[in-house]
Amino acid sequence: MRSHRCGELTESHLNQEVDLCGWVHRRRDHGGVIFIDLRDREGLVQVVFDPDFAEAFKLAETVRSEYVLKVHGTVRPRPAGTENPNLTTGKIEVLATHLEILNKAETPPFPLESEIEVSEETRLRFRYIDLRRPLMQQRMKMRRDVIRFLRGFLDHHGFYEVETPFLTKATPEGARDYLVPSRTHPNHFFALPQSPQLYKQLLMISGMDRYYQVVRCFRDEDLRADRQPEFTQLDIETSFMDENQIMYLMEDMIRQLFAEVLQVELPNPFPRLTYAEAMRRYGSDKPDLRIPLELVDIADLVESAEFKVFAGPANDPDGRVVALKLPGGANLSRKEIDDLTQHVAIYGAKGLAYIKIVDRSAGIDGLQSPIVKFLPVDAVRGILDRVEAETGDIVFFGADKAGVVNEAMGALRLKLGQDRGLADKDWKPLWVVDFPMFEWDEKENRWFALHHPFTAPKCSLGELESNPGQALSRAYDMVLNGTEVGGGSIRIHRTDMQHSVFKLLGIGDVEAQQKFGFLLNALRYGAPPHGGLAFGLDRLVMLMSGAASIREVMAFPKTQSAWCPMIDAPAMVTDAQLRELGIRLRRPSEGDKG
Repeated sequence: MRSHRCGELTESHLNQEVDLCGWVHRRRDHGGVIFIDLRDREGLVQVVFDPDFAEAFKLAETVRSEYVLKVHGTVRPRPAGTENPNLTTGKIEVLATHLEILNKAETPPFPLESEIEVSEETRLRFRYIDLRRPLMQQRMKMRRDVIRFLRGFLDHHGFYEVETPFLTKATPEGARDYLVPSRTHPNHFFALPQSPQLYKQLLMISGMDRYYQVVRCFRDEDLRADRQPEFTQLDIETSFMDENQIMYLMEDMIRQLFAEVLQVELPNPFPRLTYAEAMRRYGSDKPDLRIPLELVDIADLVESAEFKVFAGPANDPDGRVVALKLPGGANLSRKEIDDLTQHVAIYGAKGLAYIKIVDRSAGIDGLQSPIVKFLPVDAVRGILDRVEAETGDIVFFGADKAGVVNEAMGALRLKLGQDRGLADKDWKPLWVVDFPMFEWDEKENRWFALHHPFTAPKCSLGELESNPGQALSRAYDMVLNGTEVGGGSIRIHRTDMQHSVFKLLGIGDVEAQQKFGFLLNALRYGAPPHGGLAFGLDRLVMLMSGAASIREVMAFPKTQSAWCPMIDAPAMVTDAQLRELGIRLRRPSEGDKG
């Protein structure tokens, strides 16, 4: 039906006759000449309808936004002074000689040719129209380009693309699994995979050597702003490679991806931070290195102070006291500080102490703060020296359990960096390594795996069993501008180590055999050393395209409440379907609501 796409036409096509198909993006009637911007996936082209071609002109008068047209015409230069440098087709136009209306369209629920703000629910309800917008078309193209490049890179490096099952088995932490009832096996359920983790390990035991998959994963998450119940991973696993070799190969892949798609040069090599250092300096295991602010420990300076707000955490083995200097921040108003106090309260902070340095040369008299009077003069001087405070700065403080301080002050660091425009415009990737193997849950009084129970420790089996709290893992996360885009580890490939990790996590032999017997059995038959990682493709494309949410780079996402307004899913099913599956619904009790 067409000889060219709309956005492909350039001066190289001058004087050629072309057939175009697309949607009416905009129609303008300029006193006897009609202009239509015709749009398809590749972009826009200006089509001119002149009264000399009476039949086409008359039909063009009836055309409205989003009509689907077929146009035959000749490419010609735009008149001098009317060029549009913002379009690839901006130096040419098409003089139409024939027009066919392939389909009419009702007035769309929102205009596509303007930047008018439209609610997300409306956009998702009419997603098939929203996706017509040039910005969304560009993002979908970038997603295509990213996935195509990654596939090509991995193919070139000897990886096999292998599909793993969607109908699998519920995990021990199965509260987040989507369950699928089996009609042929009454009272039994499949689970949709949260990741292909165990299958890709089995592929390494099978001798596949290098595997990858662009795979859909499913997780019944609690409602959070930027999570989706189904998402896409680039899943990767290798045999006979250690963590350094894997990280070098993967960062080379990401460097080449950015150079190819964005024409951006990322650093070589990526910097690395240990988990401990990242938490100490930034309060986060995914620090945004574009923001120059850092947390500074000051517990040793205040442990003898009578100010118990500081001294208590300073003398608590599980506590932490930190300072965060904001250069030039002494001009913050009381309201702005109150707003920051409310912000850190979200993360468990009970308050936000501060000192404004109005005049450093004046000593204590040059400070404004509600807490200075409670601290020894030497402690205040020591704090200001340690953070290198100068006149015009403000220093904020966090004092509590280390976990609360890290979360609250890490969040404060990000907010100050964003609000004050301190973030560098460059791309700042890094690896975070040496994660703890386990974290202790006070409520449940047991260990949990910080990553997952198949991650190998850096220590021996004996050292792991004697001191699990000090064990570090062979895990690694790739972080980009404060977002974790990929994470993985070297896996456990010996049965004795896997049994030991299960026991430390409270998974006994019977449960381990029931849940993971297939893996434990496979490990007995010559499992090679192996490891891998998974990249969140939605997050990666979101960052590369500058989108604000992963929903902006997914064709048909759900809302924040995991609902699809376009097809109204999830939905009820018929009683007949439930009977065939042997399922009976119960009415939610009052305790189940909310």
